[in-house]
Amino acid sequence: MYDVYKETWDTLTAEGAPFHYREIEVRGSPMRVYSEAPPSLREIWLASAAHATNDYLVFREERWTYAEAHLETASIANWLISQGVNPGDRVAIALRNYPEWLLLYWACVSTGVTVVGMNAWWVEDEMTYGLKDSAPKVLFCDEERLARYVNIRDDFPDITTVGVRLPNAVDGVIDYKDVIATGGDLPEVSVDPDTDACIFYTSGTTGYPKGAQLTHRGCVHNIMNLAFASQVNGLSTARINNVEPPNPEDVQPPSALITTPLFHVTANNCLAQGTTVAGGKLVHTYRWDAGEALKIIEAEKITNLTGVPVMSRELISHPDFDQYDTSSLMSVGGGGAQLQPDLVGKIDRAIENANPSTGYGMTETSGIITSIAGKFFLDKPASCGPAMPVFEAKVVDTDGNELAQGKPGELWVRGAPVIKGYINREDATAESITDGWMHTGDVASIDEHGFIFIVDRVKDMVLRGGENIYCSEVETTLHKMEGIAECSVFGVPDDRLGEEVGVSIFVKPGTGATADDIRAFCREHMAKHKIPRYIWLSDTPLPRNASGKFLKRELRDTLDIADAV
Repeated sequence: MYDVYKETWDTLTAEGAPFHYREIEVRGSPMRVYSEAPPSLREIWLASAAHATNDYLVFREERWTYAEAHLETASIANWLISQGVNPGDRVAIALRNYPEWLLLYWACVSTGVTVVGMNAWWVEDEMTYGLKDSAPKVLFCDEERLARYVNIRDDFPDITTVGVRLPNAVDGVIDYKDVIATGGDLPEVSVDPDTDACIFYTSGTTGYPKGAQLTHRGCVHNIMNLAFASQVNGLSTARINNVEPPNPEDVQPPSALITTPLFHVTANNCLAQGTTVAGGKLVHTYRWDAGEALKIIEAEKITNLTGVPVMSRELISHPDFDQYDTSSLMSVGGGGAQLQPDLVGKIDRAIENANPSTGYGMTETSGIITSIAGKFFLDKPASCGPAMPVFEAKVVDTDGNELAQGKPGELWVRGAPVIKGYINREDATAESITDGWMHTGDVASIDEHGFIFIVDRVKDMVLRGGENIYCSEVETTLHKMEGIAECSVFGVPDDRLGEEVGVSIFVKPGTGATADDIRAFCREHMAKHKIPRYIWLSDTPLPRNASGKFLKRELRDTLDIADAV
């Protein structure tokens, strides 16, 4: 089986083949790039105009065809120019998953303007940090985000604010309807491959999120990696089954349900961009609900469902699952967290035509590093697949020395999708990238077929429902509260979300800080998904090792969930 996979891989990447790659030097380091890659996301968007009459964006009763989406993005681009926004400037988007998110994104990247993806869960403190760090010229926000922003607005007198889907006019806020009334053709610009397409924020190891600089080259190569993954799996499977692969001209455009936030690479770079290239339909939801998702799958003939693993699990275990037609689903899987091995087989058995699939990646690689699906996933359910062609991958020890095949160590990767760095954070960039190699922070091993297995993580991090939460970020915020002498944050296993945030706190004697006080403080200073679910209060200092570091694993293993408050 794996001989066929390798032969197919080699055929697709051979000289003259669609996924042939070569090596160039970028930012002083060697980098693998696809020979036929478009230079920027502008070319990706322009090419999608060929699907003019296809449905593109759907939200409840609203629909945009590709032609209508192109008209709207051109209007946005021309309005931005009228406001003095030039290539290289930044525009922030603070919206939930409305269709306007993608229209704004394409308008910006098609004209060389950098998108700043604001985390929709951020509270005022976090919004303040993100806006000061990224310095956008324009902020687009919906009613919920605007309600938070107005309280800090005086700190940003130079930012032009646009309200999207506001029920009522707000003084000093431009209505999005006026923006899209601008009209005109998409402006002619030339976009350099190594300029920033977007800034996506990741949790920080030093208490503040880091703005990862995803380049046009990186985003384009992620799209091509997705296409390669689909082809290598599909063609290999057809050969193994001794059947003819489907004729590309007979394949209908995909229909995908967006289940995760567009300010992350899983939904934006992997699902939305890949679907756009194929002329497919993107169906937006207000929030995730498995029962509602079943209705949409049947009504919109959804072919692709990608979210964090808990969503796939909730879908197939929903009490109404058998009442809906899910036969259109061709791919069901996860991103943002490893699909648990038991879920791989359950998806395969529950959904008639669907292949279980997953990808492993990170913001810092513009999307996927690996991909695995179908027969190969069923055979290696604990693997996340091989690294895509434009990635070099190696497993190293603590000194950065490459380890032998099968030996676990930290996974490093190098290639076109790796970010340029973190804005305003030369220290974090130098710490995370060595000669172009991104330190993933995950402990992995690589088997004889090149398939990667993630076995642990190096970083002090909680992975909650696909969201990376750095323990130090939560600890930094908690230490701002009077009454907390010491705190240690760690992950607590959770059947639904993978992990929940737990914290052990040494309370200053005489202050009387309670768990309710702590959660109330957290609600004011951090996004709700970071707020500890489990809190253990201690009247004695927390255990430390000889160097003064908290013994997190030992602490976690001795605490009983029943004792948490």
